[in-house]
Amino acid sequence: EFATAFGSLMSDMWLGEFDCISPEVFHSALGKQYSTFSKRTQQDAQEFLICVLNELHEALKKVRAQLCKRRCVTNAKASRGSVSETSIITQLFEGQLSYDITCLECKTTTNRPESFTVLSLPIPSKSGCSLQDCLKCFFQQDTLTWNNQIHCSWCGTKQDAAVKATITKAPQIIIFHLKRFEWQGKHKRKLSTDIRYPLNNLDLSPYSSPLSCKDAEYSLCAVVNHSGFLDDGHYTAFCKHSVTKNWYSFDDAQITKIPNSSVQTDTAYLLFY
Repeated sequence: EFATAFGSLMSDMWLGEFDCISPEVFHSALGKQYSTFSKRTQQDAQEFLICVLNELHEALKKVRAQLCKRRCVTNAKASRGSVSETSIITQLFEGQLSYDITCLECKTTTNRPESFTVLSLPIPSKSGCSLQDCLKCFFQQDTLTWNNQIHCSWCGTKQDAAVKATITKAPQIIIFHLKRFEWQGKHKRKLSTDIRYPLNNLDLSPYSSPLSCKDAEYSLCAVVNHSGFLDDGHYTAFCKHSVTKNWYSFDDAQITKIPNSSVQTDTAYLLFY
């Protein structure tokens, strides 16, 4: 039901018969699965996005599994695991990180792979910074101490460790979540830092393994903006038309063409490259 509602929404949008479209059926279908989004209160766009991707993946991998089952009945090599866990969502959005974890006592290094669809980036400055600054902060080596110590199999005890992440598989579309909401003591606050991000030629090779950085340059295709405060804000989006390459602003029922210079804002929350 959810995938069908999403498909209908895409068809209505691209047909161009209406000035604007209300995604009521799509919203209702998601609300049945996640009661949080059936309420009329403000919710987090990143959490909404992850739920949408998860639901589409679950629906579409089942369809793919059924199709493959018919095609691969006689193929003994057909991998049941890979069929059930692959969908158009994983093909487009899923990347892989590799965490190198080094015991600071015996210097033994272990490797832990981890899949991702959204990278949540810390914001290292309150006054202003670049997306590259956020990436450097995310991929810098960190030290695990105290309660975060690892159990080193070589030493046989818990030890301090150094951990560093590397992109081993760069996704076709990479999504960055800028962590504008943070805890300060017992209170949560929003960071309004102006983050500069490139529209073209985003190079991820400094954070990638040599094999994965062959096609690691990206161009911006969409932005989700959040203006306002924690519980009283407003979401808008900028999207680049895949054919004309023009940028458009989506603000409720207002859809307007905008120049490239307007795509850079201090309210950016999600970036799609």
